[in-house]
Amino acid sequence: MSFSSNRIYRMQNPIQNYAWGSKEAFQQMYGVANPEHQPQAEIWMGAHPNGCSTLINEHGETLRLDAFIQQDAAAVLGDAQANFGELPYLFKVLAAAEPLSIQVHPDKASSEAGFAAENAAGVPLTDAQRNFKDPNHKPELVYALTPYRAMNGFREFAEIVSLLQGLSLPALQAEIDAFCQQPTDATLKALFAASLRLQGDARRETVTRLLATAQHRQDEEAFAEVLRLAAFYPEDMGLFAPLLLNVITLQPGEAMFLYAKTPHAYLQGVGLEAMASSDNVLRAGLTPKHMDIDALLANVDFVAKPAAELLMRPMVLGPISDYPIPVADFSFTLVNLSAEAIASETSTALILFCLNGTATIHAGADTLILSAGESGFVPAAAVSFAVSGEGQLVQIGSR
Repeated sequence: MSFSSNRIYRMQNPIQNYAWGSKEAFQQMYGVANPEHQPQAEIWMGAHPNGCSTLINEHGETLRLDAFIQQDAAAVLGDAQANFGELPYLFKVLAAAEPLSIQVHPDKASSEAGFAAENAAGVPLTDAQRNFKDPNHKPELVYALTPYRAMNGFREFAEIVSLLQGLSLPALQAEIDAFCQQPTDATLKALFAASLRLQGDARRETVTRLLATAQHRQDEEAFAEVLRLAAFYPEDMGLFAPLLLNVITLQPGEAMFLYAKTPHAYLQGVGLEAMASSDNVLRAGLTPKHMDIDALLANVDFVAKPAAELLMRPMVLGPISDYPIPVADFSFTLVNLSAEAIASETSTALILFCLNGTATIHAGADTLILSAGESGFVPAAAVSFAVSGEGQLVQIGSR
């Protein structure tokens, strides 16, 4: 079997069949077969152990990407090997037909400490109660392919106060009043924590009252979102989240960044997701899964993130749009293809994903033609390559 570190390869990528996924989106957009009509939630491109891509050479032979990297990590990863010791990013196509859980991703230091502590305690990686699956952080960029609804970051405090005023929720009233009278990070944390800790009759009564108010105020975007989420999670205190978090709809071609320690949730739509290679998730509602509220609260920054500041605007140079990612783990570049080849050089491993149309990649004696929804892997040792075609190509690497 021949897999050289200076050649380029077609990728075969695993699909994650999570319950919230769409049964039609990948088939309609990229012709992905779904004979059993399962929910197809995410296509993973990368070397993460929970979903590793496979490389295909010109003879049709296959090799897992992680095994390919292990053959000669320095040549395959280049600068990423020196900086990270592994492929530092994970790239996904995500199709949400239903809301995902509200999530927070811990920062690098907390991930390292939490991972080590759970390992020392003997908690299996597969344990549903486990919080830290790896020692890495998980900053993310999401790029919308369809209208893409999400919650991301706390609203400006004055906006939260406006939404909370007039609410009558006895089990949370002390915390609501305290925040409205003195909107600070401390009073917001107390309110957020109290909402998540409600159980039994207190939670049921609070949700019932919240939904009754939402019916009367459904002309307000936040309360309309409460009602939409109630169709999926009718008794979940995550229904309180739209009053605290920004509710955003990205239009196709728009992108936003999701920082560590920031609550967020994807609600509906198809998009691309580039991130550091991690699967660490602390949940904060809209889920039947394990929620460790103490660990969650220790990993949230209770600061406002105005919605307008979350959107990312690329630096455009001719056919290339480069997004200013504030971490070194990954880059995200969009290339508008034409018949004229665009030459590139790399010192790190790249994933090239054909977003639409057809892309042709030339590297040395290799030529790889990708149709929409297909991807290729360019090792660092390939050094230079050129792309041409029609449509758009996404390039993911590390910085």
